[in-house]
Amino acid sequence: MVDTLTVMMRRWTCSSCKLFAVLFFTFYFLPCVSAQDSVLTVQLPDGPRFEMVWVEGGTFIMGSDKAQGVSHNYEYSHPAHRVTVGGYYIGRHEVTQALWVAVMGENPSRFTGNDSLPVEQVSWADAQRFVAMLSQLTGRKFRLPTEAEWEYAARSADRDLPFAGCSRGQLEQYAWFCVNSKGHTHPVGTLMPNGLGLYDMSGNVAEWCSDWMEKYTAAEQENPRGPRRGDSRVLRGGHYNSVSAACTVYDRGWYVPSGKSEFYGLRLVLEVTNDED
Repeated sequence: MVDTLTVMMRRWTCSSCKLFAVLFFTFYFLPCVSAQDSVLTVQLPDGPRFEMVWVEGGTFIMGSDKAQGVSHNYEYSHPAHRVTVGGYYIGRHEVTQALWVAVMGENPSRFTGNDSLPVEQVSWADAQRFVAMLSQLTGRKFRLPTEAEWEYAARSADRDLPFAGCSRGQLEQYAWFCVNSKGHTHPVGTLMPNGLGLYDMSGNVAEWCSDWMEKYTAAEQENPRGPRRGDSRVLRGGHYNSVSAACTVYDRGWYVPSGKSEFYGLRLVLEVTNDED
C-alpha cells in the first residue's frame, strides 16, 4: 500500500517567514511519516511532485570479483565485500530539470525542452547546494546517497543482476546508453524500473554519490561513508553515452567535485530519523 505525504513548500522572502515555515512543516507534517511508508510523495506548490521509495536496510555483496572483461573500471570494482546498510528513502527518479529549477531558479542543463529530462551539467558541489536548499525548504534532510546505498538500491536490495533490474540481453529495455540513446538524455521513467520500482539507475545520467573515491578492501563494512578526504567524488550508473559495461551496478566512475558535464546528474536520498523508525 502506498502512503502519500504532501509537503507544502513556499519560497519565503524573509528569514522569519522561512523559520516559521520550517517549524510548521516539522510539527504538523513530519509526525505522520514513518519507516513503514513504502512511498512518499513530495509536492512543491506551483511546482513538480517527486516520489521517494523506501529501501529496507540489509546486507549485500558490494562490488564484483567476476567483472573482469565486463567492467571498464574492473580494478576499482573488486574485491567484492560484505556491506550492511540501514533503511532509507531514495528517489524513484533522477532529479528532473523541473525540480532543479523549482528549487534553484535556473537550469544548467545542455539538453532542454522537456521538464522531465534529468538535470545535468551539475557538479558535486552544485548537488550539495541543491540538497541543502531543498532540505531548508522542506525541513527534511535530503542528501546524496552513499555509494553503498546507491549500489544496494540499484541491485534491488539483494538481487545478483549485472544491471539495475535486468540481465545483459535486456539492457535496452531498462537503460538509455550508447546503443539506444541517440546521443542525448531522455525523460525520466520512460523505460523499465528495477525491482524496487526505481528508474534509470543504469544509464541516462551518471549519478553523484557522497563518497570520496578510493579502492575497495575485502573488509566487511556497516554503513560505509567512504574516506574522510580525497581528490574525486564517486559517480554511479553510467550515462546516455556509456557502453554497457559502464552501466553495471558495480561499475564505478569518479570526477573532481567542481567538475560539470552533460553526463552527470543526481538522485536524492531522504534520511529517516530515529523518531521516525
